Order: sequence, then C-alpha cells, then structure tokens
Amino acid sequence: MREVYLDNSATTKVLDRVAQTMYDVMTKYYGNPSSLHRKGIEAEKLIRKAREIIAQALGVKPGEIYFTSGGTESNNLAIKGAAYSMRRLGNHLITTAIEHPSVLDTFKQLEKEGFCVTYLSADGEGFVDTGALQKALRPDTILVSIMYVNNEVGSIQPIEEAAACIHQNKNTLFHVDAVQAFGKIPLVPGLKGIDMLSISGHKIYGPKGIGALFVKEKVRINPLFNGGGQEQNIRSGTENMPGIVGLGTAVEEAFENLSSWRKIMRDLKKRLKDRILQEIPDTVLNGPDTDMNGSGSSSDTINEAPHILNISFLGTRGEILLHTLESHGIYISTGSACSSHKEGRSHVLSAMGKSPEEIDGAIRFSLSPFLSMEDIDYTVEVLKKEVAEIRKFVRR
Repeated sequence: MREVYLDNSATTKVLDRVAQTMYDVMTKYYGNPSSLHRKGIEAEKLIRKAREIIAQALGVKPGEIYFTSGGTESNNLAIKGAAYSMRRLGNHLITTAIEHPSVLDTFKQLEKEGFCVTYLSADGEGFVDTGALQKALRPDTILVSIMYVNNEVGSIQPIEEAAACIHQNKNTLFHVDAVQAFGKIPLVPGLKGIDMLSISGHKIYGPKGIGALFVKEKVRINPLFNGGGQEQNIRSGTENMPGIVGLGTAVEEAFENLSSWRKIMRDLKKRLKDRILQEIPDTVLNGPDTDMNGSGSSSDTINEAPHILNISFLGTRGEILLHTLESHGIYISTGSACSSHKEGRSHVLSAMGKSPEEIDGAIRFSLSPFLSMEDIDYTVEVLKKEVAEIRKFVRR
C-alpha cells in the first residue's frame, strides 16, 4: 500500500544525518558536559556548536539560546518565567484565542494565580488584529504572547506590527511561539522586537524531546526548575546531549534548504488545495485564502504558511475521514495533536467563527518537502471516493 504522511505539523520523520549524529553522541561522545575530564569537554564543545548553529539561524547571540525539552517547556518557561519575574511591575497579560494548548493552558493557570489575562480574537481567516492588540495594552501589561504560525490553519501573524505596538510600553515583554514557523518560513531578521521565542526539534525533522528558547539579552525570567544550574541557571538538569546535537543538525539542514523546501511545499499545497476545492463539492477552506501560483510569487511569506492546509468537508465527520484515509495509507489529523485527546471542538476554528458543521468536518493536511505530486494526486482521488461514501451515511 502507498503511504502518504500528511501530518507533519504533529511531528516529522528524523533525517538520516540527524539520526547518525545522535547515534555518534550516544556511543562515542557520551560524556556529561559538566564533567571536567576529556569526555565532558568533548560533550560541552558539541553543545556549544549546536547553540551557535541555532543562534546563527535566528540571527541572535549564542548566549541567548537555552535548551529545553521541547516547545511546550519553552512556552511554559517563557510565559511563567517572565510573568513571575515582572509581576512587581504589573499583572496584566495578553495572548490570543487561537494559541497552542501549551500557551493557552499556561495563561489559564496564571489566571488562577491572580494574573489578569486578555484573550484577543481572530478573524475568519485566522488572523489577529494589531488594532485590537493596541487597544488591549495597558500600563500594567507585562507580557504579550502571540504565535508566529497557527498550527491548525497556517495563518502567519503580523509579528513585526505586533512588536511595534507592544514596545510602546517599555515594561511589556513579547513572547512568540515559533514552533510551526521555525525552519518553514523566514523569521523577522535578528528577531527584532521579539524578547522570547520558542522552537521545537521534532517539527523540523529532528528528534522529539528537545527544543530551545531564545531569551533576549538583558531580559530576566525566573527558572521553573531548581538543580545544578545548567543553561546559565535558567534550565537546570543534565543536558540532553543526543537531542541537542540532533537539533543542531536538523536546524543546519532546514536552513540550508529553506528556500527550496518552501517552494516544494508551496507547490504541493497549491495542487492539493486547488484539486480539493474544485473537484469535491461542499468543501470550505479554513485559513488564509492566498492565490499561490506556480511562478513562485506566492505571498505566503506575508500571511500563509507553505505547509498547513485546513479544509472542511461538509456532511462528514473529521474523525471518520481520518480513519478512512488511514486505511488507504494516508495520514492526516483533525487539528492539533496536543489536543486531539480532549473533548470538544477545535478552539481555533471556533474562535474563527466557523459553524459546527464546518468544525466537525475539518481536517488538517500538513506537508513536507519529501512528498511528491503523485502523493497529492493519490490523496485527492481517495478523498473524492471516500467523502462521497461517508456523506451517504452521515447525511441520512
């Protein structure tokens, strides 16, 4: 059976080169980087190299990169660490209604601890209005957190405009969850205007269980763990050496191929979107409606990520369609993998004003540069047949 993996926003396969470097670390360079002997020094040098690779990719200083266990920890460390550190200056926080659960649930926890949180809404294409952000800012606002690319619908938020608004308040920090943006689209050069930014390894063909947090020099956040003082006392715990080196290698690969991989995914996405919307009736696009043409002049660097496509198949159920496609070797999702086991409809699509029928019939396709046009065409042909069959039963 043909296998077509279209759930790359949930996780990606590890590149062979990444796996080999991790194997080498586990079998040859296995020293504790805190040890003073040769094995420890070898390990410390590998960490330093990975830190430099990531800093170069972001256009920041190596000392501003802190390794974590992944995007969830990076988000928690940034948001809680900043809120606790800045509480003497205010207790008002701002985020959006379409954030990843690792951000939304963190803000809900901070509300229980006495912080006041404003949740900005999104429009029908999944964009946050910077005008609404401007109005929400207060003298006691100490932190704003806005994701770079929405993980369900692929909308790219106006990060530079948001940063300009936020820094009119001198005591307000700006955190960006860039887990779905890093290695997929060009980021703000030098992360100008961004105080903290989260990334994850397993979204860019690296290993699970590793991520990083950029914290701008002179920004102070409270650590969440107490221990040996690793990562400049910000993230204690023995370093995940294989993960760190694997992340560095994955970042190297992603940024060496950023332009070509983006174009491949953009072209795949256009083919998939156009064929579904034109050939399958009663389908609704959820997210930005950019006209991506084959000449490569797409404006996806402005508002639409190249790898995420969310479409509702009216008269179906997303979960039924997911398992039906799986039987044909096609792997998709109904939304964020981190919230797939929770009851209730997509909070992102709900915030965008989608109807219950649109939400129930929505599925997310997330692409990689290792797919082919034949994979896309196979997927569409299966969809055409199976959607028609499902509708016969669901609409009875």
